[in-house]
Amino acid sequence: MTFAKFVATLGGVGLLRPAPGTWGSAVVLPCVLLGPWPCLGLALLLSLAGWWAVARLPERAADPGWVVVDEGAGQLLALAALPLGVGWPGVLAAFLLFRLFDITKPGPVGWADRQHGALGVMLDDILAGLLAAGVLGVARAAGL
Repeated sequence: MTFAKFVATLGGVGLLRPAPGTWGSAVVLPCVLLGPWPCLGLALLLSLAGWWAVARLPERAADPGWVVVDEGAGQLLALAALPLGVGWPGVLAAFLLFRLFDITKPGPVGWADRQHGALGVMLDDILAGLLAAGVLGVARAAGL
């Protein structure tokens, strides 16, 4: 396995079946214990590393199912919207919202998914993570 594929699969997680995207999202969930700022920093790191890795894959014109670094980055953005010490119901909400937006691809997420190359592969999940973070932020502001 090349280093680019290792990064793109989040260390091989993308090769798990079924539902590699769900596994890619789930593997970063423990990072919530670090708090919002480290989750944000890790999301940025995975976004940059993912863009680098996907740009070097022979399959870069498409989004192969085993590329899950984008799910990891998007999920971390959703987790960054949670306060330090949040309970598992909050983590579950972040996970479900991110997966919902990643799978259904509403509005800008769908547009990004139709873009080509590494940017398109990464951007749809980043936008899905930002949408999930936005919903979580609104819910938190509303006292939910």
